[in-house]
Amino acid sequence: MNARWHARHSMPRNATPEQRLAWHLDHQRHCGCRPIPSRLTAPTRSGPSSGSLRGQNALRRLLSGGDRRSIAQSTHVLALVRTAPERVAELASLAEDPDWLVSMRAIDLLEKIAHEHADWVNPHKKLFTRGLADSDRWEIRLQIVRALPLLDWTPLERKRVIQILRQNVEHPQKFVRAWALDGLATFAEHDRGLVPIVTCALEDFERSGSKALQTRARHIRTRLRAALEMQGSAPNRKSRRGSPASMND
Repeated sequence: MNARWHARHSMPRNATPEQRLAWHLDHQRHCGCRPIPSRLTAPTRSGPSSGSLRGQNALRRLLSGGDRRSIAQSTHVLALVRTAPERVAELASLAEDPDWLVSMRAIDLLEKIAHEHADWVNPHKKLFTRGLADSDRWEIRLQIVRALPLLDWTPLERKRVIQILRQNVEHPQKFVRAWALDGLATFAEHDRGLVPIVTCALEDFERSGSKALQTRARHIRTRLRAALEMQGSAPNRKSRRGSPASMND
């Protein structure tokens, strides 16, 4: 039992089901002395009434509704998938749903899961390089470019991945541009041929007039330079290459 974590993270008084679920998810990551109560991963009153959340349609109902600023019951779905990894396939089947909000939320959850368990998402990785990569919804493109560096690609697949990232470095939405360049820099850490492309894009960010893009460029420079120096191949040009953490997503 992680007594220190428990001392600093008490369950909120009169917590809502969503707050309780969020607390238990955080608890699993830091302690895990007991499982998430089954009642929290059972259907909600506004969800399916069949007594079961099995199947694509059940997850779809949890990801439906609201607007682009809401996440529907994504937290609930994430908890379900974390406790039953085989349900990643159900979630992946919703990534190309006709309702773009369902699609966006499904892709967002796949990206979150890939950070923790890339092997769970790898069997469905082609979702990120097919039609969704050309979506006219910037929110979907954002999740695509964030997920691409997390997955395993063959040399042939990587060509398509690099193409997608390069295209999105020119995207009009700055969050998409920033994360696309961050992903491209991640691949450049192991592919020196991409370094000039990344360097050119970094210079464009620095001239953009956007403080957020300029800050991101500094972090990417710092990170990339450090990675290349470790390999004994840092460019002679004075540059700083860095991490993706400076622009809020």
